[in-house]
Amino acid sequence: MNIRIGNGYDIHRLVPDRPLILGGIKIPHSLGLLGHSDADALTHAIMDAMLGALSLGDIGHYFPPSDHKWAGADSLLLLQQVDELIQANGWQVGNIDSVIIAEQPKMKPHLQAMQEKLAHTLQINIDQVGIKATTNEKLGPVGREEGIAVYTVVLLVKS
Repeated sequence: MNIRIGNGYDIHRLVPDRPLILGGIKIPHSLGLLGHSDADALTHAIMDAMLGALSLGDIGHYFPPSDHKWAGADSLLLLQQVDELIQANGWQVGNIDSVIIAEQPKMKPHLQAMQEKLAHTLQINIDQVGIKATTNEKLGPVGREEGIAVYTVVLLVKS
């Protein structure tokens, strides 16, 4: 088999006094995502999808929140490590397709910068990184603006 597909999901609570970082981009907002690292839910979902495609577990296995060395970690650096693991196993990213679910702030003005940052980090073309954004129509915790969620699918191809 020359292709593998993985899916990833992440959700983080919105809280005051934290930066809002998605796809490595700091987005101006009065609230930020709470987490052990920088809480970049987009990058976390991508890493989980990459690992899942090869049955290598999830990011908690490699970067456990119980390990203080990951406190405040830049998720793009973690993504590079996951990509190195994927490549060491003979695979590379074919494409990424992600959906960010958030009521506020509006994501559209930041999507291209996220695509560029992620493509650069993974050393792939920008057209291999798809990112869309939607709301939850005021339903559930995301709809009540308590958090931001991300769904991702990643296609890996044999190197």
